[in-house]
Amino acid sequence: MDDGPGGDPEDTGSGAAAARRYAAPALEKGLDILELLAGEATGLTQSEIARKLDRSVSEIFRMIVVLQERGYVALDPLNDRYGLTTRLFEVAHRTPMVRRLTAIAGPRMAALARDINQSVHLAVLSDDAVLIVGQVDSPGNNVLTVRLGARIALWKASSGRVILAHLDADALAEIFARVPLPEDKTERAMRLELDEIRRHGHEVRESFVVRGIVNISAPVIDNTGRAVAALTIPYLTRYHETIGFDTCRTALIEAARDLSRALGGGAAVAPAAQS
Repeated sequence: MDDGPGGDPEDTGSGAAAARRYAAPALEKGLDILELLAGEATGLTQSEIARKLDRSVSEIFRMIVVLQERGYVALDPLNDRYGLTTRLFEVAHRTPMVRRLTAIAGPRMAALARDINQSVHLAVLSDDAVLIVGQVDSPGNNVLTVRLGARIALWKASSGRVILAHLDADALAEIFARVPLPEDKTERAMRLELDEIRRHGHEVRESFVVRGIVNISAPVIDNTGRAVAALTIPYLTRYHETIGFDTCRTALIEAARDLSRALGGGAAVAPAAQS
């Protein structure tokens, strides 16, 4: 009888012996390293990893090299310590990623809204739309709020355009192939607009949905150089406002950069090829 994955469910073997029947030593060593580094805030040297896992340096050397090449582990050249990158978050389910992102972004968004007296929201791509995953209102009496959990058409949201502008060429091509463009836009025209956003590193434009509102949006970049989110201010002009537009734009851009650094990223990717 077949005793593989489709075998007799009653044939469980004898505990540890049954478990070892499906052992994958190389995979186990790699997972051991990842799990160990996950609990080390300042990283570990190669010899420390070997000692903590009760293995020889030669046993774990190739595992570390592969994990580093695949982007899961990074070496700090200043102290020769290995630490986890944010790569694991890219392959995890979306909900844990959003939880971590919003946990890191929350205090920064609150401080930004307080400092510039404007509302601010955080958005990610989800099912070919823009999803609002974070929202902080300004402390003033006049507030423009984007509802937490709102879904917005991908091409008609500054958040979405900023994220798309900072994707790599292959990812962007998939979006163009999958998501219909607005009727008044060709792919070439949209690519030119995205290239312009990328050159500036952010977007400033009139809101697509609310007259008199100007969106200021900047990307949040992860360790691969791709945008995983966008931070946006729907700038509301008030009479006798003491905090100017340029101040708000500068503060928003710096907050997005700070959030990117907190995620271990911030590097730009190569420009997406035009078609």
